[in-house]
Amino acid sequence: MFSLQKLLGKGDKFFTLLEASAEEARTSVLSLVRLSKSLDQPAAKDELAYVRQKDKQITREISAAVYSTFVTALEREDIEDLSNALYKIPKTIEKFSIRILAAPQHVRGIDFSTQISLLERATDVVLELVKLLRKGMNLEKVKDLNDKLQFLESEADNHMASLYKDLFSGKHDPMQVIMLKDLYELLEKVIDRCRDAGNVIAHIALKHS
Repeated sequence: MFSLQKLLGKGDKFFTLLEASAEEARTSVLSLVRLSKSLDQPAAKDELAYVRQKDKQITREISAAVYSTFVTALEREDIEDLSNALYKIPKTIEKFSIRILAAPQHVRGIDFSTQISLLERATDVVLELVKLLRKGMNLEKVKDLNDKLQFLESEADNHMASLYKDLFSGKHDPMQVIMLKDLYELLEKVIDRCRDAGNVIAHIALKHS
């Protein structure tokens, strides 16, 4: 185990900013849940765009601080790698929202709940991992949480296989097939972004163990 807060103190701004970014990633998934239940409400899309904008600002602050801070608790490249991985979560979710609202008539009645549930669980794990940075990382705990992310990604892959099977069964309109394939794959990418964030933190933990 190592304790980063003993190196520079619990108030290190990078911990706060990275935690805020992980919180926004989690919030974007909660907004996605509301969007999936109210496709006719533009407020849902606005909420996702607002979350993305907030996280974009946090990412800019992290990038600026990386170059202006003399001493950092984490290596600069690790901070940027983690920041970029976290930023891509709400960014990809916003892409999903834009496309689903472009033609809602093709997705009414389609059940995205399994993928979204996996995303909720994955972003919970990512947030827990990011908070370990401030607390001082236990390598065993990091490995356990990262293994959970790998499991969730595997579950998402298995679910994608069943979605593809249904999609190409011939019972869907060709336009719907094109749109749903794109939407399913965007949600799959969000899981991948969560995995990427977990891998960065696991890498940091290994370097400091």
